[in-house]
Amino acid sequence: MDSQDIFFKLTKGIRFNAARKEANNVLSEETEKNDGSTGRTVIKKKVDKNKLEAIRREQVAHFRNVNGISAAGKNIPEPVREFVELKEQYNVDEKIINNLKSCGYKKPTPVQMQIIPAMLSDRGVLACAPTGSGKTAAFLVPILAKLQKPSRQGFRVLILCPTRELSKQILRECIMLGKGTGIVPHCIRKVALDDKKFGPNFSKKFDILITTPNRLIYLMKKENSVVSFNRTEWLIIDESDKLFETGIRSFRDQLVEIERCCNENIKKAMFSATYTAQVAKWCHKNIKNLLSVTVGHRNTTVQDVEQELVYVGNETGKLIAFRDLVKQGLPIPVLVFVQSKERAKQLFNELIFDGINVDVIHADRTQLQRDNVVKAFREGNIWVLICTELMGRGIDFKGVKLVLNFDFPPSAISYIH
Repeated sequence: MDSQDIFFKLTKGIRFNAARKEANNVLSEETEKNDGSTGRTVIKKKVDKNKLEAIRREQVAHFRNVNGISAAGKNIPEPVREFVELKEQYNVDEKIINNLKSCGYKKPTPVQMQIIPAMLSDRGVLACAPTGSGKTAAFLVPILAKLQKPSRQGFRVLILCPTRELSKQILRECIMLGKGTGIVPHCIRKVALDDKKFGPNFSKKFDILITTPNRLIYLMKKENSVVSFNRTEWLIIDESDKLFETGIRSFRDQLVEIERCCNENIKKAMFSATYTAQVAKWCHKNIKNLLSVTVGHRNTTVQDVEQELVYVGNETGKLIAFRDLVKQGLPIPVLVFVQSKERAKQLFNELIFDGINVDVIHADRTQLQRDNVVKAFREGNIWVLICTELMGRGIDFKGVKLVLNFDFPPSAISYIH
């Protein structure tokens, strides 16, 4: 019995894969050919494209998980790892990238990694990320890149936020990021002043309008309205959960009026530190091809912030506990939140009597007073700033050492903000 007979007996009933046999034949033929010419054996492997795509998707999913990014939607763009990818993949102006680095961003934050490529791909987004995570730059960079240069034909981007202080903060960051592009942003400070200063050509002088809904509605309802949104490409709503909440402070009716005056094909983007069902429902109904992005766990506090609950017994105990903190050595600067402007005034009078370097910001103060207080706090001239939850919404103060909720927050969302 020779070797061939033994092989047939051992392999009786076994079926060989024809494709594998063919591949082996190709490999052996190529091996003999290479052996005869160069003496080397070259093995070529056929790589399945579907397998490669599956590996790529797995790598992208792993990258999102590592950075705490959760994205839901169809055809989700890949997140960017470095700012240089914005230039290579989306042709973002190098001036904007350099401005980002000048603002202190060495690499994209998690929310920027996913939101910037999404908006550059003209996707409507709903983004939830913690306070101080870089949400403002996440929507300013793509809109500056999409606008490219000034047109002087009307507002092309409308940014809405709940307070004037936040609108000024967005304006300041927009100016820094858009330096050298020629794109002109504007923030409505005083309606009457803007009306007189710019007249009927008000809309054509700027590319980006940043304002609160109430001020914009006032301008729109004037007999000879100076604002036009016929050419508006993007509607961006910052602190969207505040604008959509129910009650006397709700801006939902104003948003409906503003949306009616905008272009039908306008793209929308919503940003907030918290996720609410009302905002999500509105987005799924009104934003086409929606991409929902969440950084970290929804409606939770930042993990690297140390938190402490202090039991004080009664209302008088709050002030005693605060004075004890001062005696121990208060880590300045300090933000103190209260529920109402009346409570803010009361606490201010108590602390100023103790000789503490303190100031207060609430709705009864004039715009000039509020601006001066915020500026002084940023410069370190004020150590303790008392403010209501609405006044402090979305404002980013660098270097704050302690945030004190003097009054218990009315909701978990208020506490997170």
